[in-house]
Amino acid sequence: MASSNIVSAAASNDAVVEKQVSGDEIREVGDASKPEADDTGSTHKQEGVKRVEAITSVWSRQVHIVMFILLYLVTFIDALLQVVQSSLIPYVTSEFSRHGLLATTSIVATIVGGVFALPIAKVIDIWGRCEGFLIMVALVVLGLILKAVCQNVETYAAAHTIYWAGHIGMGYVITIMLADMTTLKNRLILFGINSTPTIATVFAGSKIADLFYTEVTWRWAFGAFIIIQVAFCIPVACVFIWSKRKALEQGIIKPRVHDRTPWESVKYYVVDLLLLPFSLVSYAPNGWATGYIIALIALGVVLLVAFVLWEKYVAPVQYFPFKFLKDSTILGACGINGIMFISVFTWDAYYQSYLQVVHDESITTSGYILNSWITKIPLKVSLTSAFVGPFIGLYTRWSGQYKWPAIIGGVPFATLGTVLLIHFRTPGTHIGYLVMCQVFNGISSEIWALTSQLAIMTRVTHQEIAVSLALWRLFGSVGAAIGFAIAGALWTNILPGKLVEFLPDDAKSQAAEIFTSIVIQQEHPVGTPIRTAIIAAYADVQRKMVIAGAAFLPFCLICLLLWKNINVKTLEETHGKRDGGNVF
Repeated sequence: MASSNIVSAAASNDAVVEKQVSGDEIREVGDASKPEADDTGSTHKQEGVKRVEAITSVWSRQVHIVMFILLYLVTFIDALLQVVQSSLIPYVTSEFSRHGLLATTSIVATIVGGVFALPIAKVIDIWGRCEGFLIMVALVVLGLILKAVCQNVETYAAAHTIYWAGHIGMGYVITIMLADMTTLKNRLILFGINSTPTIATVFAGSKIADLFYTEVTWRWAFGAFIIIQVAFCIPVACVFIWSKRKALEQGIIKPRVHDRTPWESVKYYVVDLLLLPFSLVSYAPNGWATGYIIALIALGVVLLVAFVLWEKYVAPVQYFPFKFLKDSTILGACGINGIMFISVFTWDAYYQSYLQVVHDESITTSGYILNSWITKIPLKVSLTSAFVGPFIGLYTRWSGQYKWPAIIGGVPFATLGTVLLIHFRTPGTHIGYLVMCQVFNGISSEIWALTSQLAIMTRVTHQEIAVSLALWRLFGSVGAAIGFAIAGALWTNILPGKLVEFLPDDAKSQAAEIFTSIVIQQEHPVGTPIRTAIIAAYADVQRKMVIAGAAFLPFCLICLLLWKNINVKTLEETHGKRDGGNVF
């Protein structure tokens, strides 16, 4: 090739990966099929991508800082709500005598939330970041309203699904906005800083939840956050609207003028926006509700293959270029996110109930322990993760490496944090050991969450960042839903029988009632025969959950080994930064 450069991207004893750079392409030597490995613009950019590059081009450094602060505040309120909500969910389901459905109410919501990021990726690429953000805020508000007024667990589950779709989508759009504002080598720093609100919300949220439950009602907790959420989201939209008008005035972007007929417009959006949602049928709520999980997974595999074939041979406008779908780094990064959450939520789904019933902790204290690692949301971090995140970003900026930190740093902590729980998840264990395991898991989860996103972004252009991260989130959400399903199956199939086995003879008839409500379980004081039997039943099923979760850890290492070891500093120095907009 003419005017080619050689990029060395090696780490430790890894083999040198040579790349040739020519024009808009970066390919491994001898393999022209590899995708672009930079953050530059692609030859075809959709309207939303062009628009955000134009908008950020009119931002001064001061506006960049203001926008980051506003996004940080939105993240703070969102994280606060998650801690409050996760602390109250056991009492919401118990009020309707459905405590055993705690995991089930999250399965459909988690699947829908993850899948929802895929069409939202197209919405923000076609229409714009601000439009997608406002749609997500509207869904969050609607979901919270329905939660506040629900009268049965079915309504609550539906409300949670609507809310979760908006919540996951909003967090996803914020992530894309941060990616728009940064270069590759600095990106994890902002990602890490944006996770630090949890340092405060872990403590504040747990206490707020306790106060709402004991002093008012859990319904008012959702009602209050409707107002708070809207108040903090409006300024973000205002900055985008102001920036868009300024870019229009300066002629950087042109007003949208389409000479398409109505039919041509319909065809345009069907082709450009609605390619993948046809595959969402595999995640229909009724599928999970029926209990035919194996059949659902089989259908999902079939549709996944059909989607790949559609993308490669049929799609007039590819949702995600096929060459990226077969990239080992992208598949490995998505895989680590999915398997990590399968492992986690297999043993985490009922953890807060375990802490309150077995260790007799309050809502506040159990919330502190639970969130010392991770809240009940894929892709949202917690106390330990919030501390670790910025340092991972700084290390990446300094070294340019992400693969070996993920292996050397993440694998040992994940193994210790999960395997040790098999020994420590017993009634007589000091609570400090449980916190220690949460901290270990927090370190590994943050390392993997940040490095896997960066690994994906080194393999795509700016045009594909939104879609590729949506795919990454989908794997995480599906993984969490599978974990919830495993946890729910173990809980509902083992705990009732163990209650009957351990309860005194004169209390065995109460087993079904005890199973349905954490409030009833806590009514029996610690030390009484009934409470002792409940604790023994909890301990038995929880130990089986941890063993099941630990069984998935070897697959995480396999996914990490699939990553290409690209030095992001060398990559940007050789090929340059993104060619649109002002970025950090």
